[in-house]
Formats: sequence, C-alpha cells, structure tokens
Amino acid sequence: MNIVLDTNILVSALWSPGRNASGILNAVFSRKFTVCYDYRILEEYDRVLHYKKFPFAEWEINSILEPIIKNGLSVIAEPLPDIPFADPSDRKFYEVAKFCGAILITGNQKHYPEEPDIMTMMDFCRRYL
Repeated sequence: MNIVLDTNILVSALWSPGRNASGILNAVFSRKFTVCYDYRILEEYDRVLHYKKFPFAEWEINSILEPIIKNGLSVIAEPLPDIPFADPSDRKFYEVAKFCGAILITGNQKHYPEEPDIMTMMDFCRRYL
C-alpha cells in the first residue's frame, strides 16, 4: 500500500518514540507500506528535521530519511491547482498522494480537503496496524 507522510509524522516519530508515528515508520521500514514522495517533500523533510528547535541528531534524521529514499517511490506528481489550500506548502503532499493513489497521513486533517484517503496517525494505525 502506498502512503504519503506529512512532515509532522516524521517529527512526531523522533519526538515521541513508541507512539503512533513511530509505529507507522516501523511498518514502512519493514516494507509493509511504501512511502511516496517527490523532491519538494524530501526538501521539506530535511529542512524541518534540521530546525534548531528540534534536538535531533544527524544519525536520527538519517535513520528515517535514508530508508524512505531507498525503499520509497519517487515521483513527479501532476499539479492540482484547482483545489484551495490555506497553506500552499501542504499542496505537494496532496498532489503526490493523488498521483500515487496513496493514503495521506497527517497530524492535522484541517490542512487538507475532507476525503477518506486523508487520515490522522491515530485513524491510520487503528485501521492498518
């Protein structure tokens, strides 16, 4: 099954090991799910995980990003300009999810259109883990 991970999922996994986000990443690392991404998403992952406000070590960041890149699906998604976003930076996750027929997992569904394939970490874990 293809999934797209909003950046807050990666932050949550590093911030709170053993919770829903790390369970999702463990399933990704065991290849139960394939993470779909594009260059815009990877750039955001790297930039946000390196924010000074987060105390993440380089090895922690690499332990998440490297398997996603190695085992994930890199795409160039079709633009979907007709769908409004309060924060345009969220559009890339939605576009990749739609392009790949993937479930978009986020910590805040309010950032996205209300659709069944856009779900919170908790909802995803209840349904698929």
